[in-house]
Amino acid sequence: MNTKTILILAATAIISFILGKLIQKLKDNKLIKKERADAVKRSRAVIGGQFTEQIAPFLPAFPCNAGDARFIGKPVDFIAFPGSAEGKSIEEILLIEVKTGDSRLSEREKQIKAAVENGNVKYVVYRI
Repeated sequence: MNTKTILILAATAIISFILGKLIQKLKDNKLIKKERADAVKRSRAVIGGQFTEQIAPFLPAFPCNAGDARFIGKPVDFIAFPGSAEGKSIEEILLIEVKTGDSRLSEREKQIKAAVENGNVKYVVYRI
């Protein structure tokens, strides 16, 4: 091989390397933009869900009077004592979890639901 051929091969290799790096950087930038857009979308969904949780007692079809509900937030959104706002006797207690869209119960929320459905709920007086 002569010097000219070696220089052409070296230049081709260097240009190919640089082009490969540039293409990879462009792909990485697209991936970063896609991931950022996904993060913003998820963040908006969380904020929207939190907002909905706060106004849920005032929306139609809420399972009780808004005055009967107390916001807890975690691990369930509300505890409600139907009838308490009107001074009526309390015959049931509701644990209310607010969900929006396609959201599902978390594993912890499923466990709480199962404990309630199985009757594993107690009233405890803690005296100091």
